[in-house]
Amino acid sequence: MSDTSRQERAPAKINLTLEITGKRPDGYHDIKSVMQAVDLYDELEFRSSARTLLYCNCAVLASPQNLVYRAIKLLRQYSGSRMGVSIKLKKNIPMAGGLGGGSSDAAATLRALNDIWSLQLSREELVMLGSRLGSDVPFFVSGAGTALVEGRGERIKGLAGLPGQYLVLLRPRLDMAGKTGQMYARLAPADFTNGEHTGSLVKKISRGSELSPADLYNGFEHIAFSAFPGLSIYRQRFLDCGAGAVHLAGSGPSLFTLVDNRAEGEEILRQLREARLEAHLVQTV
Repeated sequence: MSDTSRQERAPAKINLTLEITGKRPDGYHDIKSVMQAVDLYDELEFRSSARTLLYCNCAVLASPQNLVYRAIKLLRQYSGSRMGVSIKLKKNIPMAGGLGGGSSDAAATLRALNDIWSLQLSREELVMLGSRLGSDVPFFVSGAGTALVEGRGERIKGLAGLPGQYLVLLRPRLDMAGKTGQMYARLAPADFTNGEHTGSLVKKISRGSELSPADLYNGFEHIAFSAFPGLSIYRQRFLDCGAGAVHLAGSGPSLFTLVDNRAEGEEILRQLREARLEAHLVQTV
């Protein structure tokens, strides 16, 4: 065994672009997206154990349905390992908000157990396993800060990166059971695009240009404002607190805005929190 314990920080993500390019014969959808990790992290501690146990500061997540448990089960099935692990998970990323926290936790689990259990699986194998768990998991497995993501999420190309861009995240108090599936089910052919928004942003990133709100695109945006009653009210509150433009994070309902500097972000954050809203000031990594 190469290690008996390991600590991982699992970052949140936003989609700078998220285009749905079509529906596949298997019922899933193809996407083109520029995904970006941000410095809001879940914290995980892994230790070798005879049994498999998961402790979490959010009790509802200590469940076999948690993607961490599903990652463990999948890794065992693939590798034939019968080893156990004790995991402590501290959730800091808002749940079910479109920020990829569960997927990031699953990716951290695949990486950590590959080392702790001395499985010696390749990055390609871990990405493949991650794709069986969810479309965002391969991005987190890759470890890229910024990446072009295609297909169902399994095709990943790391990009030069956009470190240090400040954003403010707002997690509205809105929820939907089976959110991701429901959001995809609401898509119509008119919502499909050809990837040009993503292609344009990839070119801009390759030139080292700064981001602007006009560069961002999310194919779920108009759907989200009808699917989540009240989301438009949160958007307006965000604007009233100084946001220049407000964008949907993933399939929602979290929202984010780009800011020019930390001071601007802190002022927006202060106003949102004074209004008793869940908000975070983050940077791209």
